[in-house]
Amino acid sequence: MSFPFHRPRRLRENSVIRKMVSETNLTPDDFIYPMFVTFGKGVRNKISSMPGCYQFSVDEIVKEAQKVYKLGVPAIILFGIPEHKDEKGTEAYSPKGVVQKAIKAIKDRVPELVVITDVCMCEYMSHGHCGVIENGRVLNDPTLELLAKEALSHAKAGADMVAPSDMMDGRVAAIRDILDENRFDDIPIMSYAAKYASAFYGPFREAAESTPSFGDRRSYQMDPANRREALKEVEMDIEEGADIIMVKPALSYMDIISDVKETFDLPVAAYNVSGEYSMVKAAAKMGWIDEIKVMMEIMTSLKRAGADIILTYHAVDAVKELNK
Repeated sequence: MSFPFHRPRRLRENSVIRKMVSETNLTPDDFIYPMFVTFGKGVRNKISSMPGCYQFSVDEIVKEAQKVYKLGVPAIILFGIPEHKDEKGTEAYSPKGVVQKAIKAIKDRVPELVVITDVCMCEYMSHGHCGVIENGRVLNDPTLELLAKEALSHAKAGADMVAPSDMMDGRVAAIRDILDENRFDDIPIMSYAAKYASAFYGPFREAAESTPSFGDRRSYQMDPANRREALKEVEMDIEEGADIIMVKPALSYMDIISDVKETFDLPVAAYNVSGEYSMVKAAAKMGWIDEIKVMMEIMTSLKRAGADIILTYHAVDAVKELNK
């Protein structure tokens, strides 16, 4: 290929031609919007580190879910902030828990909106870790029983999909087994298959009130230096019955998204996490970047890397932009 016979700029001449030959196309159906539900009534707490995001009480999250769906966002994922925490995380699997109440309320008022639930123990445990603690260690196998109970309680409340984020070994199988045993074999599992021990989660811990009271999560979340290990984690989750596999975080892990997409045939989700979102918001507030253009460039890059689904706090703004 040589100039002047080949001129790539011919296909960049105007917006219509550029759209015709675009290799990567975003649509509103690509997005899942994370939302936080808390106890109380009439609650709409601003999350200071995540501008534009809130903790909602059940009555308020129903109103917000209606708006979100009307705008064209097809799905949400719920995170719960309970009124009480303990060492067994009992409100995680209580039929009267905030997530269980929110699922029922949302599905009653907005039945077409797909409601996915995060399945983890960190928000509900008094110590803030994702599992049962003994002598300062997070125990894997005893935690599986609690995660399975939590997932089942979400399914019974009407969740359309469950998404385990704890990174305990064997949790997908434990959840699949209990769902199938209780005739919820049609409920899909979106597994946080490759979830890294990332510094990008900082703002989320304020939002979900889930900061560990001691230590960190590196004994169960993945080492950011590891690439090949991600494929092992993903393969195990697929073997255990995962229907969708997720890479988290997204921006610094696009090589992992690409590897997973090239290696496996399942749909791949990417979680554009709180720190990634907040950096865009902060830079835009300072006037250093064009927020909308940067946001859409990030979303496009994630899809280009191989993400079929994008979980992002930008979802509402992205869908608004796509619908212009």
